[in-house]
Amino acid sequence: MTTLITNAHIVSPDVEIENGTIAITDGMISAVYEAGEKLPAADSTFDAKGQYAFPGFIDIHAHGADGKDVCDNNLEAVRHIAKTKLREGVTTWLPTTLTQPQEKLLEIAEKVAQYNANQEFVKTPGLHVEGPFINVSKAGAQNPEFVREPNIEELKQIHAIAPVLIFSIAPCQPNACEVIAGAKALGIYSSAAHSAATYTEMLAAKEAGLTHLTHYGNAMTGLHHREIGMVGTGLIDDDIKIELICDGIHLAPDFVKMVFKLKPIEQIIMITDSMAGSWINNGECSLGGLEVVVNSKVARLKHGGALAGSALVFDEGVGIVAKITGLPLHQIVKATSWNQAQSLGLENHGKIEAGFTGDIAILSKDFKSTATFVDGEQRF
Repeated sequence: MTTLITNAHIVSPDVEIENGTIAITDGMISAVYEAGEKLPAADSTFDAKGQYAFPGFIDIHAHGADGKDVCDNNLEAVRHIAKTKLREGVTTWLPTTLTQPQEKLLEIAEKVAQYNANQEFVKTPGLHVEGPFINVSKAGAQNPEFVREPNIEELKQIHAIAPVLIFSIAPCQPNACEVIAGAKALGIYSSAAHSAATYTEMLAAKEAGLTHLTHYGNAMTGLHHREIGMVGTGLIDDDIKIELICDGIHLAPDFVKMVFKLKPIEQIIMITDSMAGSWINNGECSLGGLEVVVNSKVARLKHGGALAGSALVFDEGVGIVAKITGLPLHQIVKATSWNQAQSLGLENHGKIEAGFTGDIAILSKDFKSTATFVDGEQRF
C-alpha cells in the first residue's frame, strides 16, 4: 500500500523542499522526491497544495484537551484526548498524569493500557508521570494534598501496568537521586519539576540520571547572580534537555527568544502542557480535582489564580516560535519532534526521509493543522 503526499513544502531537520512529494509504503516513508522527479505508482494521493509537511509532532507533556483530562480516569477521556491531539498535528503523545493518590494513578495507568491495546488515533508509547514526588512550595497547579516523598516502588507499580517513558520529580526532595537512579535502571527518563533545587542539587540529580527539565522556567528556582538554580542549570548545561511551553503566557516572548538563542536547539523540546481547557477558549474545567477557569485561552486555578497547565494547541505553538525567534523552520522542526524522539529513544521518528515512520502533520502557511497522517494513514 503506497500513499503519495504531493505538492508539499516539506520541513525536516536541516532540510526544506518546496513542491516535494513524500511516498509512504506500508506505514513507512519509502522515498522523498523533489519537484520534477518521476513519481512511482500509488494506491492513493493526497495533494498538499503547497502547505507545510512536518514530521508528526510529538507532545511529551499534555494532560488533556477539549474538556477531558487523563486524570478523569476513564478510557473515553484518553480516547477523546488522543483524537483531539490529531487536530493539532500531533501523532505521538505521552498521556501525562498529575499528583494524585497512588491507587488512582494505578487505575489511570490501566485506562491508558487499554488505549495502548488499540491506538486508533495518536500513538501513545508511554506515560509521563508528573509528580507526586514534588516540593509543596513549588506545587503550582499540582494538588498539594497528595504530595509525598519519592518512592521507587510506586513508580514500579505504575510502570508494570502501562510503560512509563518520562517521570517528573523534584531533585530537592529526600531520596530523589536514589529514585532517579532506580528509574534509569527501569529505562525511564527523569525530569526535574516543581522543585526548589539548587545548582548543586541539580548536578547530583544529573549524575544519578536526570536528563530533562519539565516546563522550563515554571515552578522551579530562578536565575540569581549568587545561585543560578534550575533555570541557570538549563542554560549552562548543554546535556540537559528543556521543555518549553511556547504559548506566550507561561514564558514571556523575550524569554523564549533568549532560550532559543542561548540553548543549542537540539536540546529544546516544545510541549503544550495542555489540560482540559485547551480547545475551549473560555469556560470552567478541572485539573486533577482542582477547579480551573479558562479566560481567553489562559487557564488559572479558580482559587489562588496560579497558572494551571495551558490551553495551548501544538500547531499554534509552532507559529508562535516562528514569529518570536525568526528561525528557519528546518531548525524549529527539531524542537517539535526530532529532539523528543532522540531524548526518549523513539526510533524512526522525527524526520521526513526514507526509513522513517509515515507520521506527517500538514499545516497551512499560517500554522493551522489541516491533515494528520499516522503510519501513512490519514486520521485527521
